[in-house]
Amino acid sequence: MSDARKGPVAPLHPLLAQLLTKHGFAAIAADAAEAFASAPGHAMLVFLDDPLRVKETLDLAVIVPELARAFPGRFRVGVLLPEAAREVHPRYGFRRWPAFVVLRDGAYVGAIDGLRNWDEYLDGVAGLLEASPVRPPTIGIAVTAAAGTHHCST
Repeated sequence: MSDARKGPVAPLHPLLAQLLTKHGFAAIAADAAEAFASAPGHAMLVFLDDPLRVKETLDLAVIVPELARAFPGRFRVGVLLPEAAREVHPRYGFRRWPAFVVLRDGAYVGAIDGLRNWDEYLDGVAGLLEASPVRPPTIGIAVTAAAGTHHCST
């Protein structure tokens, strides 16, 4: 398989492919993430990485379908495969991979990153589905002033 614009594309690990084929979740391109998230209701954007690089990615590929079953009809799931996930990640600022972000009507509600115990996933998703939208965190980028510059003060 290849993409004429980007060269060869590695085949998906079977567990990742099942998210799209068996479970029917939408594969979301980076430039389509906002449109997917903005549809009415709750959306879960699942950020996956290469399972050879981040082995926990395969765990999340098993966990997300179980969460969808635990909360039937409460959210739609969009899967961001590694390249798209890395491109969209800065919008949401979570710190550990893999992760998922929950949005309501396109507005950020929260994220669960890294691996957790099952009860933490259940409680976390339940809380996110009831929470009000908030400003997404940003990725911490240090900002320093050049020597000799002055800061504004009120």
